[in-house]
Amino acid sequence: MRVLVTGASAGIGRACAEKFLREGHEVFGMDVREAGISHPRYRHFVCDIRDERLPEIPGLEILVNNAGVQGSGCDIEVNLRGTIHVTEFYAFQPAIRAVVFLASASATTGAEFPEYAASKGGILAYMRNVALRIAKWGATSNSVSAGGVMTGLNRHILEDPKLYQSVLKETLLGKWAEPEEIAEFVYFTAVVNRSMTGEDLFVDNGEKLKSNFIW
Repeated sequence: MRVLVTGASAGIGRACAEKFLREGHEVFGMDVREAGISHPRYRHFVCDIRDERLPEIPGLEILVNNAGVQGSGCDIEVNLRGTIHVTEFYAFQPAIRAVVFLASASATTGAEFPEYAASKGGILAYMRNVALRIAKWGATSNSVSAGGVMTGLNRHILEDPKLYQSVLKETLLGKWAEPEEIAEFVYFTAVVNRSMTGEDLFVDNGEKLKSNFIW
């Protein structure tokens, strides 16, 4: 299948692109940075998801909306408006099979930078709007909301042993997810799944659930 992954140069986006390539799909990546992948079935576009003119990709079947920023001062503009822009451009056509949004645990908990949490909360509402509109083609729209993930975005935490141990204690399983694990959820949601739509998969190692019961 023909797959577009936004924010494909690093982190979760790169892990998603590599997963689809391993499974034999034709993958297009989009990022403001140069490609981090070299593969005969991979083509990379250096552009911003907010660009007025986006690359033409005829017959696109899967769209993975991963591109985003955090605490940038333009989180809503990029994460929400940019994601809406790229989805409206690529998803609403007969070849579409699935749209997957990388939201965030903070979309539900609100526990991060205010505009970041708001932008990801908006993604959840928009994801369900997309589900309603692409169902006529038998396509699905879902999101994956990750908690802590071992990516460069969190380097300041990962490289500080004290801070890292503090955040791990906030999870039930005492760990964060690897980007490759999140990519597996994305792949399942996009390719294996045919009946779930309009839903958010919460992958946070039990951070939301953890509570201290005091009697």
